[in-house]
Amino acid sequence: MVRKMNLHVKMICAVVGLLTTAIVLGAETEVPAVPAVALTAADVLANCQAMLPTRPVELKGAIVLRNRKGIVRSEYAYTLVLDRSRTPAEISVEIRERDGTNVLKRVTLKRPGPIPEGRVMDTDVTWLDLSMDYLWWKNPRFEAEREGESVHGQKCFVILVDPPDAAAGIRSVRLWADKKNGCLLQAEELGADGTPVRRLWGTRVKKFDGRWMANVLETETLGSGRRTKITVDDLKEL
Repeated sequence: MVRKMNLHVKMICAVVGLLTTAIVLGAETEVPAVPAVALTAADVLANCQAMLPTRPVELKGAIVLRNRKGIVRSEYAYTLVLDRSRTPAEISVEIRERDGTNVLKRVTLKRPGPIPEGRVMDTDVTWLDLSMDYLWWKNPRFEAEREGESVHGQKCFVILVDPPDAAAGIRSVRLWADKKNGCLLQAEELGADGTPVRRLWGTRVKKFDGRWMANVLETETLGSGRRTKITVDDLKEL
């Protein structure tokens, strides 16, 4: 049972933090352990960066907004193409009506580069969720008072990072990374007054063509009485 739980956590950490991690693990692949040395906060972020896919991948799935009772308020289909082999890296997102072909929005993000403000349609998902820029933000530091906090039963490094510019309403982002293997398990956005306003985490895993990855993510605007689920229904390398 412990072995099965460890595998489950490894698969979740492959994608959390946002959809664009989309790390695909072979069925026999093991996530390498973090070396038993004194790591700096910058080292922990570097481990998270190293788990991002280097080859182009395409993901298709749904973004579903629900209220606190679980009633669906809006639902969209998406296609996301992530290509970090380019310079600059490129993330292309297409949002469509859930049961139709009508394209509602197309956005291409160049990384590094400007990122659109606001949410993806009327959901809790932001463009920062999709770009994961905070893994490259400066001034990473450990939160000593949160040392050893757990996510999915795994003890974590807890790190704060600050945006390079005055991002709208964002003071910093708090990250939880597994102490055993460095995987990012959860991300939390802090508002201007330092209190948490949004949270993103992974909940389920699925096998795609013999490979495992997290296929359900949840993001929540805290105190809003609603939550957005992001599912990955199909994935392929390009």
